[in-house]
Amino acid sequence: MNNLDLLTEQEIIDRILNGEKALYEIIVRRYNPYLYKIGRSYNYSHEDTMDLMQDSFVDAYKNLSKFEGRSNFKTWIIRIMLNNSFRKKEKSSFKNEVNQDFNDMSRPLFNSRSENRADTMFLNKELIETIEKALSKIPEEYRLVFTLREMNGMNVAETATLLNISESNVKVRLNRAKIMLRNLLEETYAPEELFEFNLVFCDAIVANVMARIHEL
Repeated sequence: MNNLDLLTEQEIIDRILNGEKALYEIIVRRYNPYLYKIGRSYNYSHEDTMDLMQDSFVDAYKNLSKFEGRSNFKTWIIRIMLNNSFRKKEKSSFKNEVNQDFNDMSRPLFNSRSENRADTMFLNKELIETIEKALSKIPEEYRLVFTLREMNGMNVAETATLLNISESNVKVRLNRAKIMLRNLLEETYAPEELFEFNLVFCDAIVANVMARIHEL
């Protein structure tokens, strides 16, 4: 969207609240991948995750005037997705996995790479399923911390606030999540390769969300 993509969240929000409803598409496109990873970290199917994303974007739009900038917009909209995902789990009587005790470890799970990884984003379907299956085996409390910190780029304080746990717990859970994953995966995949939100789905989410908010 040319220069519109350079607008800050607050500038976009202000213009949306002043009547430029169509600009909400920028919000949806920017945060589709983040919300998708949250839904999948709850072990929801692709279809259920897409539904939760649409509901979360609509909820965010309805409450846009309440966003006060105390946290950044990314944290705010992820919290909405987390709440919706949790409520769905509660309604479905979804049982948490059994907790396990692991030793602490600080060694990075994934290799750090600076080169352009565009060619590796389109991994074969079998490999993607293998990675997702491995992460799905981790107990939810560790999986959520890993998703927020390693995949969505949240810092320790933001993650602690979103999950209502202490910062020390965030660090411990992240390290334990890495240990669990290290037992299942080789150290060759980047965090962003997990639960990739294929851009082919982006237009569908945008169209559905925009159609719903235009009815409000």
